[in-house]
Amino acid sequence: MLTYEECLAMSDLTEEEISAIAVHEHMDSMIAMALGHYLVTHDGEPMIKQIILDDIEQARRAGNVENERVLRAVLQHFIATHPEHQSAVA
Repeated sequence: MLTYEECLAMSDLTEEEISAIAVHEHMDSMIAMALGHYLVTHDGEPMIKQIILDDIEQARRAGNVENERVLRAVLQHFIATHPEHQSAVA
């Protein structure tokens, strides 16, 4: 049986990126990890970027400045580590 950390290492995503997917899609982190891994391996990076952007906007609307700041850092890291598919979503 694989541990959470082993699955995380294989997902090509950070825990924060997976958390953004889980919050956006209202799902458990393990399911979000599987979805994120699927998206990363099937040219779904633009969708992950949009999920993070949506989460940033939701935090901004809620006035949650700290969460917005964290999510902006998550987005910057995601773009830096997955640059080849970033032009499809603004």
